[in-house]
Amino acid sequence: MTCSTSTKWWYINLFFWLAATVCQAQVEQSARYEIPMLGFGQQFEIVPAHQNGLFLYRRLTGIPNEPNDQFEIQKLDTAFNATWHGYLAVQKKYLLVGRKADADYLYLLFHYVDFSRNDLEMFALEQGTGRYIRHVIKNFIPFSPSEFQVTKEGVLLGGYFNKIPVVIFYSFHTQKSRLLPGLQNDMGELTHIKVHADGTFDVLVSARNLQGTRTIWVKSYTAQADLMRNLPLEPEDNKNLIFARSLKTANNMQVIAGVYGSRNTEYSKGIFIASIDPSGLQQIRYYNFGDLQNFFKYMKAGREKRVRERIARRRIRGKKIRFNYRFLVHELVPYKNQYVLLGEAFYPHYTSAGAGYSGFFMPNTLGRGNYIRDGRVFDGYNYTHAVVMGFDNDGNLRWDNSFEINDVRTYTLEQFVKLEPHADKINLLYMFRNELRTKIIQGNEVLEGKTSEIIRTGRENEITRADESNASRLDYWYGNYFYAYGVQEVFSPESGKRKVFFINKISSR
Repeated sequence: MTCSTSTKWWYINLFFWLAATVCQAQVEQSARYEIPMLGFGQQFEIVPAHQNGLFLYRRLTGIPNEPNDQFEIQKLDTAFNATWHGYLAVQKKYLLVGRKADADYLYLLFHYVDFSRNDLEMFALEQGTGRYIRHVIKNFIPFSPSEFQVTKEGVLLGGYFNKIPVVIFYSFHTQKSRLLPGLQNDMGELTHIKVHADGTFDVLVSARNLQGTRTIWVKSYTAQADLMRNLPLEPEDNKNLIFARSLKTANNMQVIAGVYGSRNTEYSKGIFIASIDPSGLQQIRYYNFGDLQNFFKYMKAGREKRVRERIARRRIRGKKIRFNYRFLVHELVPYKNQYVLLGEAFYPHYTSAGAGYSGFFMPNTLGRGNYIRDGRVFDGYNYTHAVVMGFDNDGNLRWDNSFEINDVRTYTLEQFVKLEPHADKINLLYMFRNELRTKIIQGNEVLEGKTSEIIRTGRENEITRADESNASRLDYWYGNYFYAYGVQEVFSPESGKRKVFFINKISSR
């Protein structure tokens, strides 16, 4: 008997599917939604609406006899039942720069393609019906928003003008916009806009203080965007605070966690965690990467051993331990009378410029942010591992753990590893191509090492394979549910092969 290539591929993948089904008990794929991919149509993007479901949207261009582009929008409930479907006309030269859903609306924010027009347009679509309100947000500063948050009273748009962080507040009540006070003076980096449940919010900016030390400025605002407090963290000598996230506790304490490093570098030496009480009294603790128990577990055993031996030798000699990483803190969440921090380490990847190319841009990489500089071409960010750390209420480190990230390269910095806390463990998950990769930890211990599971259709005899675009992602949804989405090729001996945009409902136990 002879087998075709497609049939062989099906049998090989069926074996791995069965193996994954037997071995995996921690991840459940409970529901699935598919849209056939026909020709070269643009795939959908997703905005989670938590317990209200999901929004799917995509931009349709080049429509005959139509002066505007059309945004196709579909609302699904948590069981992937369609509740409504419609189209939103958008001027061709307006680009989508922000999207967000709250309990009542889906917000879509648009900016003109260049700075010849500075006003922004925002559409607020009712979740239940799809009816919308169009807002024109007046803006006199030429900047393109990179941050978009929704509060009880309005929306916040954050970005830069001449390297100076700028945040605009647009009020739903007055339908007027204004610059936030305390943000128009100094160059810096806008690291976090954190909206709290009571409507107040914080803006965190990394900038230099009067002594020239880079630190985190914590700017706290009322729900109406009035400045309540503008407080810089006060780091130790030779410690520059680079990036941070914010959390407010039930007793009105503020917890700030991020990375610190040397004076003029983006490389981090370790993690800091700071607490600020209502009176403004602050306390900061620092943790060098070399002092963490599991930070280097992503390495192969031999390399990790050599690094540990090097650390031990430097300690014996009384020398400082120096490790420099590019590191982003993504989350700071409360957990069992502790605070859990999740961050990821990465490094920029470069390739040599090929012979025969001249000029600044590579012709086959336009649109991906690649560029030639000093004979090298930026070719994305490689991720090495995620780090999870637990702190008590005083900022003391109680445990740390890590999760190696394999094969992932992106052209924009984003969060890959997600965490799902349980009473007796924390599940760590991320998705690459067509695989869910998981690890289960409890403090410093690993309860279950790295495992993987194929994203499935839920139908017997169907095997999936990732599309080469590598556009699949995993994100938070509601409760203990995540959603995985992307493009797949699906094959079965009975129905042949098809290409689909998919969404799978995922839960971890």
